[in-house]
Amino acid sequence: MAETVLYDYWRSSAAYRVRIALNLLGLSHRAETVDLLAGAQQGSANLARNPQGLVPTLEIDGTSLTQSLAILEYLEETRAAGWLPGTASDRAIVRAMAYAVAMDIHPVCNLRVARHAVSLGATMEGWMGHFIALGLEGVEGLLSRHAIGCYSFGDTVTLVDICLVPQIYNARRWAVDLSRYPRTLAVSQTLEKLDAFAAAHPDRVKPAG
Repeated sequence: MAETVLYDYWRSSAAYRVRIALNLLGLSHRAETVDLLAGAQQGSANLARNPQGLVPTLEIDGTSLTQSLAILEYLEETRAAGWLPGTASDRAIVRAMAYAVAMDIHPVCNLRVARHAVSLGATMEGWMGHFIALGLEGVEGLLSRHAIGCYSFGDTVTLVDICLVPQIYNARRWAVDLSRYPRTLAVSQTLEKLDAFAAAHPDRVKPAG
């Protein structure tokens, strides 16, 4: 069987999601760093793997996958991960909450977007703080509407939990006041205690030096 390889960057929210997922499933893998700050994502090797010039890329089961949500859904389908509920309506709710993080907050706070905003006169801190806070207001409302367990949707880890924790890491990094989002904070603090989430934390995987 081919080795599973994750092309990763320690502070990438998208790669962080995939690390959590692999840990939850107990899937051993080799991590290869793509240094975003050094511009390695635009190098020929990474572009051959990922024509968008992004991370993560996951090589698994003899195929090469990009886009973290697509990777998570592949793992859900092929490993019976249980990250999506049993009914269509509940699956739609979980996906909506996951997308609120991964499609609404994350893209506008992506490094290449934020750097362009800075080139037009914004500050990195102001840009990140504004859009993370704005996005978390909506996430807080969704989580509060469906507060039916200790996690984002019930008492088992779902797709939204895997997306939420990396976003909270970024919120802390940019000094967003998380006390304004009590449900979001409580859920993330509970998740962060789980071994699979703790082992995926950027501080645990940051390259030496």
